[in-house]
Amino acid sequence: MTAPPIEDLLRGLTQQVLATLVRRYGQFEGCEDAVQEAVLAATVQWPAEGVPNNPHGWLVTVASRRLIDQMRSDRARREREAATAAEVLPEDVPDTDDTLVLLFLCCHPTLTAASQTALTLRAVGGLTTAEIAHAFLVPEATMAARISRAKQRIKAAGRSFSLPDGTEREERLRVVLHVLYLIFNEGYTASSGSELHRTDLAQEAIRLARMVHTQLPEDSEVTGLLALMLLTHARREARTTADGDLVPLDEQDRTRWDHGLIGEGLGLVKASLAGPELRPYQLQAAIAATHADAATTGETNWSQVHALYLILERIAPNPMVTLNRAIALAETEGPAAGLALLATLDRDERIAKHHRLLSVQAHLLEKAGDTTGAYEHYRRAAKSTASIAERRYLESRAGRVRP
Repeated sequence: MTAPPIEDLLRGLTQQVLATLVRRYGQFEGCEDAVQEAVLAATVQWPAEGVPNNPHGWLVTVASRRLIDQMRSDRARREREAATAAEVLPEDVPDTDDTLVLLFLCCHPTLTAASQTALTLRAVGGLTTAEIAHAFLVPEATMAARISRAKQRIKAAGRSFSLPDGTEREERLRVVLHVLYLIFNEGYTASSGSELHRTDLAQEAIRLARMVHTQLPEDSEVTGLLALMLLTHARREARTTADGDLVPLDEQDRTRWDHGLIGEGLGLVKASLAGPELRPYQLQAAIAATHADAATTGETNWSQVHALYLILERIAPNPMVTLNRAIALAETEGPAAGLALLATLDRDERIAKHHRLLSVQAHLLEKAGDTTGAYEHYRRAAKSTASIAERRYLESRAGRVRP
């Protein structure tokens, strides 16, 4: 088995090293800067000198030295510096992963839910500030300020670097799961750029979800989220052509789906639905399982898909849920029924101008025979997305129905 390229290795280690430093020194800002300097040093030294036997330990040691040098330069922290500087840095740092603890620390109770999510996406998920801003539909400068304030709040609170217990862990777990869901979605369908996928983000979200599931195997919602990720990720290879063009679900070659992931995901769905109540990720996983069970689009149990979305809409109302229910409704009752449901979203500011609403409306208008309306909606949708892959797909659809 060949070793991963240095760039991939560093990408996978960066958040783990940051977690180790935050646990040891209790600060975000300085630790982030020190880790970035250590990563930069690795990109220069490792290609020439070879990757060390313990790359995680090497990065921790170098980053720790950078951080101590930074602390020594701050006279106001002289006493703390003296204690820290006296510490003997271990050359052989244990190859442990503190990412899960960092995940919960980012979901600190003194932060708002939005700040918890943003900080976790930045510190643990590795998303850029611009990508997070896109996910929250706010300007990049606003998001940068929000993340900075979140770091300062955690620093001021001075909470220990450890997993919370009881009710606090349950509350913070909901935010953790939402963050992992956002990271996975950004990886599965990138919000911008030329590539449809960001496989590294999707795989990192799955890795973290597995970690949480190992810690909390009896939590049905944790199990449901992991199942949802696996069943969705299983379609990745079939979602694009050799040229990188998007292939919609109803046109995918299902023999290219990863049936190993599907088998694992179906088992997890069954386990998650055995719980005492139904929650959002369990329902979304059940919907993904219904698609995975069908050998072709025509064999999909659309009545079941619609019923599951109807339940999901009742317990967790969201315009994206309504949009997806409209697709299922159109399959069972015709495109006019789907379009009527979508019309209720035209007044919802959260989604009214979103390219996904416009593209689904275009698809249903095309199915209803309104090629003029479909053409206009496809064109508007193409102009509304920052994803080049999605834009190419929508423009090709517009060209197909052009009057």
